[in-house]
Amino acid sequence: MKKAFTLIELMLVVIIIGVLSAMVVPRLAGRSEQARIQAAKTDINASIPLALDLYEMDMGQYPESLDYLRNRPAGGESWRGPYLKKKPMDPWNKPYIYKSPGDHNQDSYDLFSAGRDGQSGTADDVVNWGE
Repeated sequence: MKKAFTLIELMLVVIIIGVLSAMVVPRLAGRSEQARIQAAKTDINASIPLALDLYEMDMGQYPESLDYLRNRPAGGESWRGPYLKKKPMDPWNKPYIYKSPGDHNQDSYDLFSAGRDGQSGTADDVVNWGE
């Protein structure tokens, strides 16, 4: 019997390395805001969507709230989480904004950070849809 890593384990390692390098390397060069933006993009486009997709596979639909990735929802007999270890917070220490179904991604969900200013709908938002 061969022992090997699963695809999910490999993806998580790549994501973690990406997040760490996005935060550490630019900070050393004095670009901490760019590192925060890149870390938010990684969370929004890779880390959190992986957890959302796993939830959707188990439950048959995307969650109503990101809290359901950590806590079993009422009537969630097929829930196999937690899908995230901690509450998803953006690099500016604010919760990510999630809506399912999305206004921009009507077949799935909208996921974004309001950015440094904390105001959604401004130029510094980091989003999961094209602008």
